[in-house]
Amino acid sequence: MTCKLDIYFTFFSCLLVSLVPRVHMFPFTKNQLDVNFYDESCPNLPMIVRYGVWSAIKNDNRMAASLLRLHFHDCIVNGCDTSVLLDDTPYFTGEKNAFPNRNSLRGFEMIDNIKEQVERLCPSTVSCADILALAVREAIDLVGGPSWPVALGRRDAITTSQTAANQQIPSPIEPLDNIIAKFASKGLDLRDVVALSGLVFSQLT
Repeated sequence: MTCKLDIYFTFFSCLLVSLVPRVHMFPFTKNQLDVNFYDESCPNLPMIVRYGVWSAIKNDNRMAASLLRLHFHDCIVNGCDTSVLLDDTPYFTGEKNAFPNRNSLRGFEMIDNIKEQVERLCPSTVSCADILALAVREAIDLVGGPSWPVALGRRDAITTSQTAANQQIPSPIEPLDNIIAKFASKGLDLRDVVALSGLVFSQLT
């Protein structure tokens, strides 16, 4: 088991070096973002998020990979708005149970826990989308990967679509040409296909 985890960690670290900066370059968020967005309204936000992520990784060393995958599956469907976190309602069927996500995505509880801590100090201020973006950065840094500045100011989705998730998230069982076309539609190239497909396989094995 230890050897298997070491192989995954080494492979995952290599993926992160090439992939992480691209995830945050996705042209999905239209509103103006700023790395200093919460400097006055919630100055302790990075510390709160980092502690929450550290606590989760301490108990589960796969959580960094899981968070990155969660973030990717969120961002590729209509932008980085944490629509993937929304539960089903009488008005829409959410993304959680879409085929690429069902019984596979992890990290929901961790983001909920961090959000709860943030709300105690900065009520009704920080979006879940920004918490997830920061959590991914902190998780990658904590496992020895690269770090990067995270522009903030995202707004959370108020609706979601399982159909969109099924259509837009690449599946490891569909033809390669289809996967490449889906990545290209989001401004991503073949290098990103290889990196993110590797991340999916490392999480599913």
